[in-house]
Amino acid sequence: MTPGSPSYGDVLWDWDSYFSNVALKQILEDVGTDCSEACEYERGCILNFLSFTGSDGYMPIMIARNSNPSDMRPKDIYKENMHKPILAQHAAFLVRHDGGDAEWLRNDFQKLQYHINNYFVHHRHRLTGLFYWQTDRMIGVDNDPCTFYRPDGSSASIYLNCLMVKELEAMEYLSGSLGMKDAMELYRSEHDKLIRAVRKHCYDERDGFFHNVDINLREVDFSDGEFYHRGMPRHWDCLIQRIDVWSGFMALWAGIATEDQAAQVAERYRDTNSFNCFRGIRTLSKQEKMYRVAASNNPSCWLGPVWGISNYLTFRGLLRYGYTDEAYELCEKTIRLFGEDVINTGVMHEYYSPDDGAPVINPGFQNWNMLVLNMICWYEGKKYIEEF
Repeated sequence: MTPGSPSYGDVLWDWDSYFSNVALKQILEDVGTDCSEACEYERGCILNFLSFTGSDGYMPIMIARNSNPSDMRPKDIYKENMHKPILAQHAAFLVRHDGGDAEWLRNDFQKLQYHINNYFVHHRHRLTGLFYWQTDRMIGVDNDPCTFYRPDGSSASIYLNCLMVKELEAMEYLSGSLGMKDAMELYRSEHDKLIRAVRKHCYDERDGFFHNVDINLREVDFSDGEFYHRGMPRHWDCLIQRIDVWSGFMALWAGIATEDQAAQVAERYRDTNSFNCFRGIRTLSKQEKMYRVAASNNPSCWLGPVWGISNYLTFRGLLRYGYTDEAYELCEKTIRLFGEDVINTGVMHEYYSPDDGAPVINPGFQNWNMLVLNMICWYEGKKYIEEF
């Protein structure tokens, strides 16, 4: 469940591992093999991350071969980003496929609770209830301009909050599977609360899309006798960032959007002047000034190139809300993207040119690109594996 290619061959990454596992399940289903041997590695991926997690809830974003836990901790764990809220989804995905058997997780489940509690206490904005990045480092969507080179602690990311909505749903499910009713109720309540917060603060009626928001606002405080703001202090808790980033589509994948909101988001998908392109969706609208397609590492480029994971999650969101024609189109584009690459080069790549589907960087990258197999099965009307 490493991403593959020489660049990432022996490193476990947070959201990469989960989506690689979803694809692996499809492969095992397709070939009809015994899954028992894979089970040890699937569970082991989760238990590895939990073995690096203490009572403070800090969990590293990645684990390299022979990593030392003490080397994976920053000096101030509350001022750095940590493992994205996706490990519970990974665990719930496996538990559901095992018929609800979560006993293998019981001894370490408290560490997962510590991790979520760390997010609640140290990574959640008090006024909006949204979760935010501490820095712009290792956020998954590396140079998303709503976070990249912006002040620390300022970005309440729609991507991060969509992950957390699904994570809280998974925590509710796992708690129920382990017979922890009080915890189950807590996570259900927090899940519903976060959905309301995202709808309130991240959805833009004018654009018909979900956006990141800026929480870097001065406190409303008149204790020092300040005069010039007293007559009408601000009544808003954040500022929406009207920058068209693909992760707005994740609000459909996470089940956050209302039906009316989903209709507007689906309309944005259809716009070929913005996201919709030759082989899927651009990770940044081509109408944005920051739009650029370039080969880069650290950060990888999310300023427009087509990625397999953004195509997949957008496809799943469209399908969830019944936009089957749009899902069919995106599915076909993705199949052609990877099929042509394998025919022409013999391998897959990390990301691609939106204009002609040409590979940009990192030959041999597999990772979530293998989710195209899940999409093919849906396309052909066969049994396909879904994430939690």
